[in-house]
Amino acid sequence: AAIVPTVAMPVFLLIAFSGSFSAITDLPLFPTDNILNWVAPYAILQGASFAGVGASQAVAADLENGFYDRLLMSPASRLSLLLGPITSALVRSLLPFVTVTTIAVAGGARFEGGVLGVVSLFVAAEGIAIIAALWGLGVVYRLRTQRSGTLVSVGVFIALFLSVGQVPLTVMVGWLHGVARVNPITNLLRMARQGLIGEVTWAQTWPGLLVIAGGIALFGLFAVSGLRRINEE
Repeated sequence: AAIVPTVAMPVFLLIAFSGSFSAITDLPLFPTDNILNWVAPYAILQGASFAGVGASQAVAADLENGFYDRLLMSPASRLSLLLGPITSALVRSLLPFVTVTTIAVAGGARFEGGVLGVVSLFVAAEGIAIIAALWGLGVVYRLRTQRSGTLVSVGVFIALFLSVGQVPLTVMVGWLHGVARVNPITNLLRMARQGLIGEVTWAQTWPGLLVIAGGIALFGLFAVSGLRRINEE
């Protein structure tokens, strides 16, 4: 139950979007002629984010059944209570990364940026997994129920959906263009996608790294403050 969403969903997105959006590569100035090169990073980041959500929901289950109280009574550092789920998210995110990459390459996707393209995609996937886990933990520590999973998942899904996940900014119109342009996930996707649609450059990399650092700092504080509430009660 914890693993299937991180693999089945991104594989479904890869197949569904590469089929339904395949003709978009015929548009002038579209950055690649291979739709898999465009869709695969989005599917991987979606799976990695749900790996983070799954890690936070494991904590929600422990809070509901009382097991987390034992952890709070132990002499272990409170930092370890955060690092445990984050480490779990990092490991789980390897599943969609390896699975979707393998299927995409088998289907014809190519890393134009070589090894650096693989590295930039991997860093983006691990980064969003950490951010999603911290966001989920912050919510879980406050609501302390597995029902919080809906809120956490919807937040992650909306952030990814209202970005350049499906199409580039040049194709968007109306309010979606404005939202995607300022959405931090757009820069993260640019970093993840660059090695599949061209060469890896610092100009496309540093905004994504900034999003990861800022997301970890912001949602890290959110998660830490939630954990402190539990400790004080």
